[in-house]
Amino acid sequence: MESGVGIDSMLTMALQALDIISDPSRIIFLISGVLMGLVIGVIPGLGGLVGLSLLLPFTYAMDPYAAIAMMLGLGSVTVTSDTIPAVLFGVPGTSGSAATILDGYPLARKGEASRAFGAAFTASVLGGLFGALLLAVSVPVLRPFMLSFSQPEMFAICIFGLSLVAVLSGSSVAKGLLAAALGILISTIGDDQQTGTIRWAFDTQYLWDGLPLVPFALGIFAIPELADLMITRKTVSGDTKNFGKKGQIEGVKDVFKNWFLVLRCGVIGSVLGSIPGIGASVVDWVAYGHAARTEKDAQKTFGKGDIRGVIASESSNNAKEGGALVPTIAFGVPGSASMALLLGAFLIHGIVPGPKMLSENLDLTYTMVWSVAFANIFGAGLCFIFANRLAKIAIIRPGILVPVVLAIVFLGAFQGHKDWADLYVLIGFGMLGWLMKRLRWPRPPLVLGFVLGALIERYLYISYSRWEFEWLSRPVVIIILIITFISVISPVIQKFRKRRKSQNKQIKISFQKDYLSNPDFLFTLVFGLVFTFALITSEEWEMDAKLIPMLLGIFGIIISFSHISSCLFKSPLKNTDNIASVPGQQTGEETTHFDIQADYGNLTSKVIYSRAGRYLLWCISYVVIAQLIGLLPAILVFVISYMRLEAKESWRVTLTISSIMWGLCYLLFHSVLKVLWPLATIGSWFPVLRSIREFNLF
Repeated sequence: MESGVGIDSMLTMALQALDIISDPSRIIFLISGVLMGLVIGVIPGLGGLVGLSLLLPFTYAMDPYAAIAMMLGLGSVTVTSDTIPAVLFGVPGTSGSAATILDGYPLARKGEASRAFGAAFTASVLGGLFGALLLAVSVPVLRPFMLSFSQPEMFAICIFGLSLVAVLSGSSVAKGLLAAALGILISTIGDDQQTGTIRWAFDTQYLWDGLPLVPFALGIFAIPELADLMITRKTVSGDTKNFGKKGQIEGVKDVFKNWFLVLRCGVIGSVLGSIPGIGASVVDWVAYGHAARTEKDAQKTFGKGDIRGVIASESSNNAKEGGALVPTIAFGVPGSASMALLLGAFLIHGIVPGPKMLSENLDLTYTMVWSVAFANIFGAGLCFIFANRLAKIAIIRPGILVPVVLAIVFLGAFQGHKDWADLYVLIGFGMLGWLMKRLRWPRPPLVLGFVLGALIERYLYISYSRWEFEWLSRPVVIIILIITFISVISPVIQKFRKRRKSQNKQIKISFQKDYLSNPDFLFTLVFGLVFTFALITSEEWEMDAKLIPMLLGIFGIIISFSHISSCLFKSPLKNTDNIASVPGQQTGEETTHFDIQADYGNLTSKVIYSRAGRYLLWCISYVVIAQLIGLLPAILVFVISYMRLEAKESWRVTLTISSIMWGLCYLLFHSVLKVLWPLATIGSWFPVLRSIREFNLF
C-alpha cells in the first residue's frame, strides 16, 4: 500500500465513512439522487450526464459528503433503469444499454419481460457492488498499472473492442465487417482534430462537430422496433404467463446460476471503466461479445432471447461506474464524461484528487465507495418493486404504445446537438436501421464501429506522432494485440474445421442468378458506392485527415465485391428451411444472427413496405408539425392524431393518454431540465409567445 496506509487503517476509515454516509440527511440526498437517476435512465436519450449537469449547481451549498453522495447516487443507477425501455421496446435508455436489447427485447416478446427484469436488476446490483469493491481495494494497487497506460495501450484496447465485430456479425461476417467499416466512416464526419480539415460536412455547421451518438443510436435501434410494432399491429408480448413475481424470481435464479459470467463481466466493466476515454458505450458490447464467445451454445441462442446476454451486459455496465472513479480519484483524470462533472463537484468543494485521497482524505474516498454500493442496492430494490407493473407495458396496444414512445424518442434525440437536424439524423438512420434489420444485416457492428471510430483515429495519430512505430513494441500493446488476434482467429479456425468435417463430397459451385433480384445485392452495392465515394472525395485532404477514410474506402470496396461474388458463385446447401424467402438472405446461408429478428408472420412484402412507408410519413409529419408550432406542443398534436387516425382509439382514451403524457413531458423537460427549445414558425409570427416563460415553447 502507498502513503503508509495499512489494512487496519483502511478498515477504520471504511467504518468511519459508513458512519458519515449513514447520517439521515445524507441518506435522503443519496436516495433523491437515486430516484432522479432512475427516472432519467428510463427516458431514451437523456442519460446520467444530463442529470449530473442538472444537479451540479445545487451542490454549492451542500456539505461535500452529501453532494458527492447525491451525484454518485444518480450516476450509479441510470444504467440500472435504462434496462426498462431496452427490454420493453427495444429502445436503449442510454448508450450503455444497447447490448441489452439484443436478448432483452426478444425475451419480452416471448412473454418473459419479468424474467429479463429480474436477471437484469440482480446482475446490475451485483455488478455495481463489484465495482464498488474494486474501488475500495484497488486504487492503491492499480495506480502503477494505470500510470503505464497511454495512447498506444488505449488504441490496442479499441482494436480489441473492434474485434468483437467477428462475433456480433454472427454468420454474416462480410456484412458485419461492412457495417463496422461504415460506422467508423460515419464517425470521421466533421472537423478533424489533428489537421482541422472539415470532412463531409456538406456546408452544414451542424456536422462540424460530427454526428451525435444519441440520435444515431436511437435511429438504429429505436425507430426500427417501433416501426415493426406498427407494421405487425401486435403487442410486444401476447403471452402473460411469466409476468409477476414468479418470472422475476426465475431471473434472479438465472443470475446466480451464471455467477461466473457475472464475475467475469464485472471484471470487464470495472477494468475498462477505469481506463479514461473508453466510455460506457463500449463496455457492454465487450462484455456481450465475451459472453457470446465463451458461453456454451451461445452461437445458437444469443440474439434470440438468451438470458445470459442480458446478464453479461447489465453486470458490466453497472460495474464500470466504480471503475470510472479510480482514475478520477487517483489522478484527477475523469474516467468518463459523467466523472468529469463529478470532478467539477470535487473542485467546488475544495477536494483535490490525487495521492492525498488515499491518505489524508481516505474517509471521503470510502464515502464514495459506500455511496456507489448503497445507490445500486436502493436502485435495484426500487426497480424490483415496480418491475412487474412495468412488464405489463408489453401487452399495451401498439396504437397507444407507438406514438407515446416515439414522441419521447424524438425528445431524447433532440438532446444530441439540440438542433432540428438531430431529428433528421434520427429519421435517416432509423430508415437505415430498419432496412438492415429487414435484410438481416447485423446492426451492432455499425454502432460499435461508430463508437470506437473516433477513438481509434485519435489514439493512432497520437501514438504515431509521439513514438512513430516504436509504440508497437510496448509490452502491454503486444499482449493486447496478441489476445485480439487469438480471439479473432480461433472462431475462424473452428468454423473451418467444422465445415471440413461436414463436407462429405465435393461441392459444385454454380452461378446464382437469383441473387441479382435479391434486395441484399442492391443493398451491398449501395455500401460499395458509399465507400467508393469516400475514397474519391478524401483524395484532396491532408494525409493525416484522409488516412483512415481512404483505408476504409479501399477495405469497404474489397469486402463489398467479395460478398457479392461469394453470393453469386456458390453452391446452395440442403435443408435451408425456406431461408431464401427472407429478404437479404440467400439460400444456403447460415442463420446465426446477433440482432433482433423481425417476425411479420404471414404479412406480404407489399403490406410490410406499405405500412413501413406510412410509419415514415408519420415520423416526417411530426418533424414538420414541430417546426411549425414547436417541438413540445407538436407532441400533443402528434399523439392525438396518431391514436385517432392510425390506431382508431376512442376520444376518451386518446385525450386521457395524450394529456397525461404531454403534462409529464412539460414538467420534466421544460420545468425541471429547462430545455431551450428550437425556434418554431409560430413563434416568429407571434413574438409575444416567446416573452412568457411558461409558454416559451416556440
